[in-house]
Amino acid sequence: MEVLLKRFLKLAEEVGKATELALLGLYYLFRNPPKKIHFIRQFSYISAETAPVVIVTSLFTGGVIALQTYSTFHRFNAEYLIGAVVALSMGRELGPVLTSLMVVARVGSAMTANIGTMRITQQIDALEVMAVNPVRYLVTPRIFGTTLGVPFLTVLSNVSGIFGGWFVATKLFGVNEYLYWQKMVDLTDLSDILGGLYKAFVFGFIIATVSCYFGYYTQGGTEGVGRATTNSVVTSSMLILISDYFLTALIF
Repeated sequence: MEVLLKRFLKLAEEVGKATELALLGLYYLFRNPPKKIHFIRQFSYISAETAPVVIVTSLFTGGVIALQTYSTFHRFNAEYLIGAVVALSMGRELGPVLTSLMVVARVGSAMTANIGTMRITQQIDALEVMAVNPVRYLVTPRIFGTTLGVPFLTVLSNVSGIFGGWFVATKLFGVNEYLYWQKMVDLTDLSDILGGLYKAFVFGFIIATVSCYFGYYTQGGTEGVGRATTNSVVTSSMLILISDYFLTALIF
């Protein structure tokens, strides 16, 4: 019982420190923010450089959805509904979730390793000595760039998934192309797409907060950086999937 209590207190302490770091990052976003170049650099790295990975992943995901659903729909002569299924699946669920997991793997891990390396090499201490607030300089641009970048990548993911499904359904299985697009338009509402984008905003904030937290409080030298990076990826992925359930229940 005592061990469980200690673990619970340790968890509460870690959550409190992460929350404090996120709130400070948001505070400096609106009050005395860093130079615009820092925001542009982070947004470019998170969005533009991650886009090819998201596009390829989503393209094949949409193709897989069409591949899996065709055999079932074919039994009922309802192949024309594949477009709607792909659009709803990507817009509501797979688009934001897969995009966020790709961002975690590519950006979140690098973010943690970068800040963690600065911590163990005392660069963060040097910033404080030079009267530069490390949270304002390191955390705020990353929170902004990730929270804004993930929804943009989600839009690319949705479009790529829809075209992947279109190619498999119409070019490989011969589904009527007009019906593919028309049923997608008829059965997909704007709220389905917006709901996924709302999720993406939350996921982006989670990724930035967790990645910056594990990097900012890295301990234990170079081994500590590797450990912090692993913990960051695992924790971010778990929180994305857990929060996805509650967001789905609230939004849809």
